[in-house]
Amino acid sequence: MNTMKSRLKKIICCTFILATISLNAQDDSADVNVEGNFELGSGLQFSFNEGAYQFKLGGMIQPYIAFDQVGDADADYFMNARRSYFNISGRAVKEKVSFFLQTDFSLSDPLLDAWIAVHPTENFNITFGQKQTIANNREMQVMETFLQFPDRSLLSSSLSNTGREFGLYIDYTVRFGNMALVPQIAATSGDGRNSFGADSRDEDLGGLKYAGRLDFYPLGEFTKGNENLVADLMHEESVKLVLGAAASFNDGASNAVGEGHGEFLLYNQEGGQQLPDYRQLYGDVLLKYNGFSVLGEYAIATATNLKGTYTDLAGRNLLAATDISESLVLGSALNLQLGYVTKNGYAADVSYSATAPEFDDNVNSQLRDMNAVRIGLSKYFKGNDLKLQTAVSSITDNSGLEAMTTLRGELLLQLIF
Repeated sequence: MNTMKSRLKKIICCTFILATISLNAQDDSADVNVEGNFELGSGLQFSFNEGAYQFKLGGMIQPYIAFDQVGDADADYFMNARRSYFNISGRAVKEKVSFFLQTDFSLSDPLLDAWIAVHPTENFNITFGQKQTIANNREMQVMETFLQFPDRSLLSSSLSNTGREFGLYIDYTVRFGNMALVPQIAATSGDGRNSFGADSRDEDLGGLKYAGRLDFYPLGEFTKGNENLVADLMHEESVKLVLGAAASFNDGASNAVGEGHGEFLLYNQEGGQQLPDYRQLYGDVLLKYNGFSVLGEYAIATATNLKGTYTDLAGRNLLAATDISESLVLGSALNLQLGYVTKNGYAADVSYSATAPEFDDNVNSQLRDMNAVRIGLSKYFKGNDLKLQTAVSSITDNSGLEAMTTLRGELLLQLIF
């Protein structure tokens, strides 16, 4: 499987090189006309040869203030840049190639997205590289700049990290009448973001991760600019709805949610690595109409390939069935969000999330018996490009002998440039 991963990475690297050549290739006899402009939210844009080649520099910063108070203890306060993005993107119209590179300098390992895509037709896309995976729930498909609250839900944060995967993605849009169907498939490293490691000696573990997603728009697609977020900023004039389902199979996981590697190791009786297979299944629905939005999500995570698995190299300690929940996030989760945005940009949102571990009697389970209620208020000053968000959350952990509640307050300013 490591050989397959190595070949996949070589293919992706070669594709990046070919795409760079394609983006730089121009007719020597043609005049090169350069146009540039800047607008808040749209970055610094350049176009060459009357729009045949397009290039953009952009970014985003989110100054953030928050506090957490656990039970009756003193509150902890935080003030930082929640996210600090810088991105570069480009498109070669004639060659039907595009690329995107994005970093978050609030992280110690800043690389988030690095991909190149080929567009054989308007409805068909083939993407190579690191990007948000199709294998997660609807909210995890939304870029951090478009979140309805300052941060993601309990469901998303419990079953995912950043949601980025390194691999191959294919999607196709089928339209019939007013309806649309979008099937997507992916084959990724199964080790999450930056899975190639710190250097060439940091080998991925296990095999590949295979995923599929199917989205159905029975009442027509969302208005352009309103499709990649949960809130109804565009005020859909008629009811719009998308029904989605996603499933993934991670062949040999060694991270709690399959977005990393080497966090735990398991063995067969001979001392060789024997990692569990990790599966996630999602169902979601998003409805928008006249400023109102309703999001519902449900998730199930399970593991297999556990027979004959040991916790030590000597093969003496057999893994108990319930013990795997101490290494992998196993169980189910629910997330419900309701929001309304006025035409003047004022928004009110509320959400309820809950998680339930697969094994209730294991107090060391990675997934806890928790629920969270959030209330949020936002002001969109210039669409989503300049906004102020605040939220208050009550998060209760019921896993211990006594329930423990955390009160969280958040205030976030977002500026996209």
